[in-house]
Amino acid sequence: MDRVAIIGASMTQFGQRDAWIRELLAEAGQAALADADVSPDEIEHLYVSNMASGEFEGQTGVPNALAHDLAAMPAYTARIDQTSSSGGAGVYAAWQSVASGASDMTMLVGGEKMTHRSTAESTDVIASLTHPVEYKHGVTLPSFAGLTARLYLDTYDAPRESLGKVAVKNHKNGVDNPHAQFRKEVDLDTVLDSPVVADPLRLYDFCPITDGSAALVFCPESVAREYTDDYAVISGIGGATDTHVVHERADPTTMGGVVNSSEIAYEMADLEPDDIEVAELHDMFTILEFLQSEDLGFFEKGEGWKAVDEGVTDRDGDLPINTSGGLKSKGHPLGASGVAQVYEIYKQLIGDAGKRQVDADVGLACNVGGFGNCVTTAIMESR
Repeated sequence: MDRVAIIGASMTQFGQRDAWIRELLAEAGQAALADADVSPDEIEHLYVSNMASGEFEGQTGVPNALAHDLAAMPAYTARIDQTSSSGGAGVYAAWQSVASGASDMTMLVGGEKMTHRSTAESTDVIASLTHPVEYKHGVTLPSFAGLTARLYLDTYDAPRESLGKVAVKNHKNGVDNPHAQFRKEVDLDTVLDSPVVADPLRLYDFCPITDGSAALVFCPESVAREYTDDYAVISGIGGATDTHVVHERADPTTMGGVVNSSEIAYEMADLEPDDIEVAELHDMFTILEFLQSEDLGFFEKGEGWKAVDEGVTDRDGDLPINTSGGLKSKGHPLGASGVAQVYEIYKQLIGDAGKRQVDADVGLACNVGGFGNCVTTAIMESR
C-alpha cells in the first residue's frame, strides 16, 4: 500500500475571532491549498472536523458550505464529530480515504467558533458529551480532571508544583507560536496562586475557550512526489474508545483509549515509544499531559511528572512535548485541535517550525475526546 502523505497544512490565528465558523474554515482551507499548491477542483474528498457548530452557532451543513466557499465542487463532503477529538478522528478519516484508494487528494479542515458564548454556556455544551447520569448530577470535565489530579498526586507522591510546571513549559513554547492564543510566559507562582477551579487544579491548569481552524492536504506518497520534496507521511494511526462512564474504570489515572490507540499506531508504523522524537499531547488540563505521556509508553506509570520536573519534555529536552504551546497556550477550538496537533508535527518534520524547531524525524500526535472516552493517535515520519 502506498503510504499516505501530507503535502500542505495551515492554521489560522487561534483566540477570540470576529469570524464565524464558515469563514474560519474557508480561511484555513484556502491557506492549505495554497501551501500544497493544489487547486480546489483537485480535491476529491473534503472532510470537516467540528463538534458543535449547531449548538454554538446554529450552523449545520458546514462541509457542503465549505465546498462551495472553496470552489471544491463536486468533492465528496462529510462532517466528522467525535467531541473534542473530532480533529484526530478527521485525520483518521482523511487517512482512510487515501489509504483505501478512494481518493488521490483529500483535504481535512477542522474548526470551532466558541468565544461568542459565555463560559457557562460553552461548558454546558462540552459537558453534554458526558454520560447522561453524570451530566444529570452536574459533572463536568473540569471536575473529572480535578478528581483525577488529586488521585494521581496522592498515588504517585507527586508535588502540586509538578502540574504547574506543565503550564509554565507550554506557555513558554507558545510564545514562539505566532498562531497561539496566549503568547506570554507565566511563572510557577502565578500558576499556583491562580483561582481554584476544581481542586487541586487552578485556572492556569486549564486551556481557554477558543475560535480557530486548521487544515491538512493528504495524498498518496507517489502523488506527493509530483508536488513537492517537502512532505511527511503518516506511518501509523489508531483509534480507540474507553468507558463512557469514567468512574467505571479500574484505574481513572489510566486512559485505555490512549493505550489501545497507540498500540495500534506503533504496530502499524513498526516503531516503539522510544522512537518518538517530538509529540503533541491533548493538554486540555495539565494532568492530561502526565496521563498521556505514560499511557503512550514514553514514561513508566507515575513517572510522567518527574520527566516534566527534570526538563525531559522541554523543547531542548530528550522528548519535546507540546512545542506548539499545547492546548494550554495555543487554545482549544474543539474541532480544530487534533488537526492543529498534526499541523505542528508536520511543520517540525519538514523543518519549518521556526523558533519552535527541534531535531526530529519521527513525531506523534494524540487527540483525546472527553476524559479519554475516545482517542486517535497518529505517528508521522519525515520523507
